[in-house]
Amino acid sequence: MEGNTAWVLASAALVLFMTPGLAFFYGGMVRAKNVLGMLMQNVFAMGLISIVWATVGFSLAFGGKGRWVGGFDLAFLKGVARSGTALPGYTGAFALAVPALAFAAYQMMFAVITPALITGSTADRLKFSAYAIFIGVWSVLVYSTVAHWVFSPNGWLFKRGALDFAGGAVVHINAGAAALALAILLGKRRGWPHEAMTPHSLPLTTLGTGILWFGWFGFNAGSALAANGLASQAFMNTHLAAAAAMLGWLIVEKIRSGHATTLGACSGAVAGLVAITPCAGFVGGMAPIVIGAAAGIVCFLALQIKFRFGLDDSLDVVAVHLVGGVLGSILLGFFADKSVNAAGANGVLFGGGARLLGNQVLAVAATLVFSFVVSYAIGYVLKRTIGLRVSEEDELVGLDQTQHAESAYAL
Repeated sequence: MEGNTAWVLASAALVLFMTPGLAFFYGGMVRAKNVLGMLMQNVFAMGLISIVWATVGFSLAFGGKGRWVGGFDLAFLKGVARSGTALPGYTGAFALAVPALAFAAYQMMFAVITPALITGSTADRLKFSAYAIFIGVWSVLVYSTVAHWVFSPNGWLFKRGALDFAGGAVVHINAGAAALALAILLGKRRGWPHEAMTPHSLPLTTLGTGILWFGWFGFNAGSALAANGLASQAFMNTHLAAAAAMLGWLIVEKIRSGHATTLGACSGAVAGLVAITPCAGFVGGMAPIVIGAAAGIVCFLALQIKFRFGLDDSLDVVAVHLVGGVLGSILLGFFADKSVNAAGANGVLFGGGARLLGNQVLAVAATLVFSFVVSYAIGYVLKRTIGLRVSEEDELVGLDQTQHAESAYAL
């Protein structure tokens, strides 16, 4: 158990490191007057969501025996630190090979980064106070609920046989649907799409991509919850999918626009990392390359959605995380191979028929609809009370000065 615990704790640290990586990834893509606002929103999630998770979030996600949501039996981490504690449902074939407290710490980092992903769609115009309240409430009502459905052995989607190795539905579809809801509620940035809103620092975005790619090994390989062959498979799948997606994105970008861009390389790699997340511990061979390449191409083409529908998803959370998460979850229904992971299932291409594919479609639809509806409701209440969006004047000045009284650059 000691080796497994060391790996899971190291993976938890890697996943936490992804959140400042995401801050740089997004921060480089906004205009200079809003970069601190973006960094602050991401880093703030590390503080608030960690406390929410320890008090009630973990218990709602992994406590209790209900099919729809956990209970409060593990609230305030009650009994979790005791030696030999078995979490509800984690018995027999699902017994944890690490202490319950290590598992709680690892899952906490997933809870932290998921609402941070939403910030890309609301960039340049969301009030910090509204953001703080939104992610706190959302973490309890939406994230913990979906995590219970999919990750907990007692959850209804888990019991049906839906597979999600590291968070395709729980993290990416969940956050992507919430991002879509908030982008609709907030409306367009002043001047979009006619005014150029180019990234102010692609070096920051590239740095963020590197940190995300590095941390994703903890995200996916760490989800094996053991230092074993399955973790090795997930590690390899993660890297190959990111590499293939980068190439797929750049090829299509070059064909359509005549240039292969740095931003395209970064976005493509992240799209591949998103798409392989649900599949990482259930597929093998060349499947991650196929899944990654498909993600790079499909997510690039999905960029046109926001222009077609007039949706100002500032940093393309819907195209990369929602579409990438949906694509990876559905493709798992084709490429899952039980010889890779006996706890999984065989997909369509490995003789499993359409059963797994049907469960994957159900998990995608349930997560997307639930997250969108509840996120929209939370956002709507905030809009009607304290307000979601900064004033027109504050938007012109920038979030750094108006929300935080700071400037990123002394120029």
